[in-house]
Amino acid sequence: MLARRRKRRGALRSGGGGPVRVGGAAGRGVPSARPAGMGGSESSHGGRKVSFGLDEREQVRVLQGIRLSEDVVNRMKESPQSKRDNQRSPCSSNGTAPPSPAAEGKPKSPTGIQPPMASDSGQKSSAAEQELYRRYEREQALVQEELLRLAKREREAASEALNTALQWERNNTNEERQRAAQLAVELQGREAELKRQEAFYKEQLARIEKKNAEIYKLTSEQYQEAATKAEEWIKRRNTDPVCASLQSEILKCYQENKREVLKCSELAKEYQRCVSAAQKVPVFHRRTKVKFLRSSSWPNQAIKSCILRHVYSLVNRSCIH
Repeated sequence: MLARRRKRRGALRSGGGGPVRVGGAAGRGVPSARPAGMGGSESSHGGRKVSFGLDEREQVRVLQGIRLSEDVVNRMKESPQSKRDNQRSPCSSNGTAPPSPAAEGKPKSPTGIQPPMASDSGQKSSAAEQELYRRYEREQALVQEELLRLAKREREAASEALNTALQWERNNTNEERQRAAQLAVELQGREAELKRQEAFYKEQLARIEKKNAEIYKLTSEQYQEAATKAEEWIKRRNTDPVCASLQSEILKCYQENKREVLKCSELAKEYQRCVSAAQKVPVFHRRTKVKFLRSSSWPNQAIKSCILRHVYSLVNRSCIH
């Protein structure tokens, strides 16, 4: 009976330490918590928050929010030497066997909770505490697996987003590179077309300038030749001044009668009739004009008109003088 009471008391102590108990959700240990992100998270159960995180080996470390029983706390406070002494002390007087090597060789949990061991009095851990501890380990393994799954999912999502961004950037870079290459090809084509047009227009300009120079040279030669022929056809005649006697008489009359110029009116009329008669075009001049107009050896109309004006000036000059 005493052993049964002690077992019940140990079970109550291990399971009734507070609203949040070691082992699992709803009275089976640590509460089942869903992590909110990589590296650590919080979960509320029964009005209390449980914080846990991942260490360098990606194992769960429950930081706060779990209340342990007094027996577990006392066992955690014991020194390794006292534990070894308790393990070496015989337990035959109480009728209990020492803990098995398998139970001693179990690793400590990441949260610092140790499996139930023999107490100072050498009593055996209750089966309820062992069951609770096994449940706690199973729940911790599930939480650890869920955390690893969430961390892996987040890493995959981040990697997928990064790959998408890199692929988009790579596609944009390829498009920009192709467009730049296309624009460079178009620019080279335009430059080649401009160079070709420049060479063509330079060639045309040189050809036109050469042709104009040849035409100017030919026109100058033809003009000089035509002028020489015109001078040869029309000979200058050295004649006396027209109406020279009347001219001297009029000058003398005007000098003598400076205030009475009407006295020289008769001489002026006679001198005018004499000059008009001298300016009449002779028959030779008309024939020369007809000969020049019928000539078909003119290079162009401009040279023909220039030659005719030159001939008329020579004829008029010869008639006047």
